Amino acid sequence: MSRLHYDTYEEIKIKVVNLLEQYNIHSIPIDCIKLAEDMGFELKPYSKLSEKKLKALKKLSGGDGYTIDNVDTGKKILFYDDSACIGRQRFTILHEIGHYVLGHREESELAESEADFFAKYAIAPMPIIYALDIDDYVDISEKFLTSSECAFYIMDSYIKWLQYGPKYFTEYEKQLLTIFNVGYFKL
Repeated sequence: MSRLHYDTYEEIKIKVVNLLEQYNIHSIPIDCIKLAEDMGFELKPYSKLSEKKLKALKKLSGGDGYTIDNVDTGKKILFYDDSACIGRQRFTILHEIGHYVLGHREESELAESEADFFAKYAIAPMPIIYALDIDDYVDISEKFLTSSECAFYIMDSYIKWLQYGPKYFTEYEKQLLTIFNVGYFKL
């Protein structure tokens, strides 16, 4: 996966915060299914597809999810692997939303890295982890309904955020804390 530039990370974080505010998402764990539906996505679990369609879709996606535009209805159809654990399903749905919000039109390593970061930040934003005084990946997994693997990566990012991040909350982080009604204070 591609390593993103600092400014790209910041732009994605701002887009996540604005999206959560726009769709009135203000509780943990984030209801990614409601968010996707409110954004106009039609959700289709893999289990509802014929074997032939699933095989074709997996060729296209190569993984846990994929989104296509239905030219007949104008809706975006978000396919996801509902046999995966619920945490993985949630990450996949947010990853696909990330592709849409970030305006990705074609597949690339960079697009995948950006969508992964979008999903990771949307599912468990660092300032919320801080405000809730979470200190291990098990708590992240339980409170934010992530897979253990995802929670581990989020915890690693959180430790780096605490170590190398700003000493004060940014404006978008204050906005995020207000959205979730957890208040803010100096780091």
